[in-house]
Amino acid sequence: RRMNNNYFYAMLSRMKYINRWGLMRNTREENLSEHSLEVAFIAHALGIINNEVFNGSINADRLAILGMYHDVTEIITGDMPTPVKYYNSEIRAAYKEVEKAAGQEILTGLPENIRYNNLLTESETEKELWIYVKAADKLSALIKCIEERKMGNTDFFKAEQSTLDSIKNMGIAEADYFIEHFIPAYSMTLDESVDIRNIK
Repeated sequence: RRMNNNYFYAMLSRMKYINRWGLMRNTREENLSEHSLEVAFIAHALGIINNEVFNGSINADRLAILGMYHDVTEIITGDMPTPVKYYNSEIRAAYKEVEKAAGQEILTGLPENIRYNNLLTESETEKELWIYVKAADKLSALIKCIEERKMGNTDFFKAEQSTLDSIKNMGIAEADYFIEHFIPAYSMTLDESVDIRNIK
């Protein structure tokens, strides 16, 4: 049975019920909705950094939108743990097919005349943009690891290092810039970040 063709946005609202990091002990659960917003923020930032720091011409607004929607298919598939998803090329390819089918199914929740194209899954035409979205996704994961470490959760120590290594291995100057200039603040307390007394 196909999805009711006015159900798309109601499905999006269910993202808040899908928790990430299912195999890990979390001091605070992170749901798919908050993760997607953070990825959108960071993807947008990478676009701005590309344009303003490295004299590029990336559409930062489009990056933000792709970041918002990048994990929407997990409404149907759930959050598959990274070690499973990337276990081997066959599993990765099969999961890609499942993601594509899930994206097409979710889109049936929109009337055809306003159905989004090339938004829920990677497209060849926006291959370059999706690389930045993947970097933003990994940066969001790094931030989660830092937050858990700050709470004394040792379960995330190894994940933090491996996530940092994987970002570095991407060789994306904008992501390296974000790590150098913005990631240190995530280890600071609120008092260290901003003087509340100066806020009037």
